[in-house]
Parts: sequence; C-alpha cells; structure tokens
Amino acid sequence: MKTSINQWAFPDDMPTTEAISRAKQVGFEAFEVCVAEKGTLPLATTEAEATAIRRHADSLGIDLCTVGSGSGWQHPIGSPDKATSEKGKEIIERALTIASWLGANAVLVVPGVVSTTAPYDVVMERTLSAAQDLTPIAEKRKVSLAFENVWNKFLLSPVEMRDFIDQFESEFVGAYFDVGNILSYGYPEQWIRILGDRLRAIHVKDFREAVGNINGFVMLLEGDVNWPAVMTALREVGFDGALTAEYGGYAHSREAMLKHVLASLQTIIGL
Repeated sequence: MKTSINQWAFPDDMPTTEAISRAKQVGFEAFEVCVAEKGTLPLATTEAEATAIRRHADSLGIDLCTVGSGSGWQHPIGSPDKATSEKGKEIIERALTIASWLGANAVLVVPGVVSTTAPYDVVMERTLSAAQDLTPIAEKRKVSLAFENVWNKFLLSPVEMRDFIDQFESEFVGAYFDVGNILSYGYPEQWIRILGDRLRAIHVKDFREAVGNINGFVMLLEGDVNWPAVMTALREVGFDGALTAEYGGYAHSREAMLKHVLASLQTIIGL
C-alpha cells in the first residue's frame, strides 16, 4: 500500500503542481487532487491543464490516485430538489472527465444527504437514479464512482452500502471507505471485509469515540481506530492501493503536520 495525502492539506491558493511537489519532497508516494467549482483546480480545468499536472506528477514519480471534492454537500445528487440533483450530477460528470485526464482511478462521491427536508427513502430513490445516469459515463472514462461513508445519515451499514453498490453491476461503481468517519457508529475492519473487492479508495484519519462529534477527529495513531485490525482486513480483501490521509495544516507548521502524517502512515502500513 502507498502513503498518500489529500490536497486539502495544502493552502487553498497553492497551485496543484506545487502541492504535488511539496508532497513528494516530504516523501509521499501518492496524492489526491481535489476539484471544486472555483480554486486552484476548478471544474473548468482544461484537458491541456490537467495533462500538464499529470506529466508533472509523472516526472516526480508520484501517483495521482484519486480525485476528491466537497461539492456533494452543497449539490447532493440525492437531493429532492431536481435542480440541486442535476447540478450535482454535472459536477460529478466533470470530475470524472478531469480524473481521466489526470490518470486517477476514482472520484469521491457524497451519495446523498438525509435531513428533515430530505427523507431517507427519497434520497435513496434520487441517488439511485442519478448514479444510474452517471455509471455509463464512469465506464466510458474508466474512472470509478466511489461512494464515501460520510456523516450524512445515509447508507449507515456496510450491508446497505454493499447492496447499494451491487445494484449497478459495474466495476466502475464502488466504495470510497473512510476509516475515521465510521468509528462513531461502526467498526472499520467489519466494513472493509463486507465491502471487499468493492473498495476503490481509502481515506484515513483517526477519531476519539468519547468526544463523539467533529472535534473527535485527531491525528493518526492518537484515536481509537484499531489500526492492526484495519490493516489485517485490508490485506485479507486484497486492497493494495493508496491510503490517503485527510488532514488540514497545523496552525503554526504545515511541514510538521505533513511529516507527522507520513510517519504515522508508514507505521500503520507496517502493522
């Protein structure tokens, strides 16, 4: 497995090529590029621009493993509002295209957001419909739609996530499993075994269950994740991709954060 870092670990105004270079200098083997409506890698990125980023990464010997995006929170494809859902689909379709240019193998997808105004069954129906429309595009681009377990009150069990993915009968629909996100309501090693070969990508962060809210996220190896069990499960199911850490910079030293993340990832992979 490879050590990887998410682009959100770097300043918002730092060019993507510079962030990739910094990651390589620290010692990371892979990098998750993040797209947004605006920013250093906007959805308007052209093929020439994306290809230049890919060539830069290739010249450094660092993999562009996946493409992340937080746009699914603002424009969930499972929204009961048709305009919101359609916007979400447009963003994912564009992200799939950019990912194909970058040589990435998966795009993170927030599958839907359940709320008082977005009932579970409606979100399920809308998400399934949107994902069915997106699946042929993912297959054409040869980039997976990777649905992540996020705190969205939706797809709350590994069995439900497994069955949701299986409905599409496509190798380009799978799971983006976040180890830290699951700890407040499940056991990551169980999710990993149940999802098995449906895993397309892995996010890693740690979490303290006693805190129980967003403030419970802590640095790798400082929380309650059973990392030996997680690594055993990943090896059992044959996952051999990147473990992408998802952290922001420390208040006074981004370099220290990056080195801390890398050392922790190396330790975890060695368990």
